[in-house]
Amino acid sequence: MEPENQTGVIECLLLGLSEDPEWQPLLFGLFLTMYLITVLGNLLIILTISSDSHLRTPMYFFLSNLSLVDISFSTTIVPKMLVNIQRQSKSISYTGCLTQVCLVLLFAGLENFLLAAMAYDRYVAICHPLRYTVIMNPRLCGQLILVSLSISIADALLHSLMVLRLSFCTDLRIPHFFCELAQVIKLTCSDTLINNILVYLVTSILGGIPLIGIIFSYTQIVSSILRMTSVVGKYKAFSTCGSHLSVVSLFYGTAFGVYISSAVTHSSKDTAIASVMYTVVPQMLNPFIYSLRNKDMKEALKKFI
Repeated sequence: MEPENQTGVIECLLLGLSEDPEWQPLLFGLFLTMYLITVLGNLLIILTISSDSHLRTPMYFFLSNLSLVDISFSTTIVPKMLVNIQRQSKSISYTGCLTQVCLVLLFAGLENFLLAAMAYDRYVAICHPLRYTVIMNPRLCGQLILVSLSISIADALLHSLMVLRLSFCTDLRIPHFFCELAQVIKLTCSDTLINNILVYLVTSILGGIPLIGIIFSYTQIVSSILRMTSVVGKYKAFSTCGSHLSVVSLFYGTAFGVYISSAVTHSSKDTAIASVMYTVVPQMLNPFIYSLRNKDMKEALKKFI
């Protein structure tokens, strides 16, 4: 195929999870339900935390930011998919596709860093309880959010600008339900070696460092809990970490599952289905995990409702 300059690209085609017309109503209903649960559940978490003075602590400050990121992440992906199903269309403009790539990278990066910040918060609370209020002061919390946002924006813009330098072929069909960076790069007729190296390098650094931080934090937390003599103290310490550890396991577990499935299978359709598990499902389940496993959140939700 002849390469076509990116300025001449009008639109791409998102093939979605299935091209079978009989599946479209089911997919529409399923993803609409999941999106509404995600938005309403996370919005309820944000409103509950902001309305209860007892929840104005670093832990819940990070949680409210995580809920906002989850809403934004789902909103970047799902509404466009629903509109295309409803209109029986697969098109997305080149600008819209590139914007989606940029926003997905931004919110995925933010979620990654927020989970690491929350792990550090739990580490300080359990391993250094007497110094908790001094270490986890409002200034540090704000700085952690600002640094996370700055790095995520820089990462998203870097990859987006690297895509802009590429030329695209005439066949712009993306076997996915959203514009994923790896799938967009595969559409090009240019040499993508630099792009691919950059993707693996940056993903390894920005994904690996927060994960190492989380593992280190929980290693210290477990070590500190095992040294406790009080059974009640051990239970209380485990309960404060249970919700966050569940969310971390869900996010990284599904992300690694998608990576492994894409490496094992050569089917783009199977990879797209697996991607649902880290782009939609964790964001929907996070509010339930925190509200059902956290006593303070359950009491605050009852008051708010």
